[in-house]
Amino acid sequence: MSTNENDGVSFKLYRYTPSLVAAIIFIVVFALATLYHLYQVVRTRSWYFTIFVVGGAFQIIGYICRALAHNDKENIPIYSVGTIMILLAPPLYAASIYMTLGRLIVHLDAERLSLVPVKWLTAIFVTGDVIAFLMQAAGGGIMASGTLSAITTGEHITIGGLAVQLVFFSVFIVASSIFHYRIRKNPTEKSLSRSRSTTWELVMTGLYVASILILIRSIFRLIEYAQGNDGYLISHEMFMYVFDSTLMFFTMVAMSIFHPSKVLSRPSKPRRSSKKSHSENTEFLSSTEV
Repeated sequence: MSTNENDGVSFKLYRYTPSLVAAIIFIVVFALATLYHLYQVVRTRSWYFTIFVVGGAFQIIGYICRALAHNDKENIPIYSVGTIMILLAPPLYAASIYMTLGRLIVHLDAERLSLVPVKWLTAIFVTGDVIAFLMQAAGGGIMASGTLSAITTGEHITIGGLAVQLVFFSVFIVASSIFHYRIRKNPTEKSLSRSRSTTWELVMTGLYVASILILIRSIFRLIEYAQGNDGYLISHEMFMYVFDSTLMFFTMVAMSIFHPSKVLSRPSKPRRSSKKSHSENTEFLSSTEV
């Protein structure tokens, strides 16, 4: 077992033997979810959601490392890559969610109803997400060095990154809810369109579900790291699979069911068909005149 001693305090990469079965299960489910999201992105050309797919790829790599760690608990590179990949996937999901709300508001011609000006909305939340991402990445990298002082420093930086993510996510949920309330009270013409009167709200539902799941996961991680390397949560693998792995898989499922392309990728087809029909009508009229 990997242990570093300093002033009677020990650091261990794992305080249990990582479950091979659990890791394989989540490699499979995340691979399936990621592949389906990739299919949705390509099929609907919703390239803005590619970063969500990257988050899924991070999860796959992370759990492959956990599977490898089952028989090699002292391998620091495997531990480092696995921990960092699993830690950084949710911020990528978050960035996709932020961008989706901004695009949805513009799509519905509802900029005036947004709590935060749309031109700043995505920039503000994605910037906060990037800060959280970099802090968690830095914290995970520092912890991977294995010395007690580095572990303590890394944990503090990671906790800071998680705290930043929690703050921005909480504000995002409030901003989303206020926008939803306002557009229901003062609907725009596009939001009342018969073909989109329900689908845009389904996308909002997906954003709420995903946001709450990521929020719960971030709270769990914050408490886990605050307890330290010998804390109760980090010492029992079950908690990670319940409050991180499972919740993040459901996040991918929710965003697949309520995929933003159901609204944001739809308008282009009617416009092309209408132009085509207009062209055909013009040609028909020209031929009749002749």
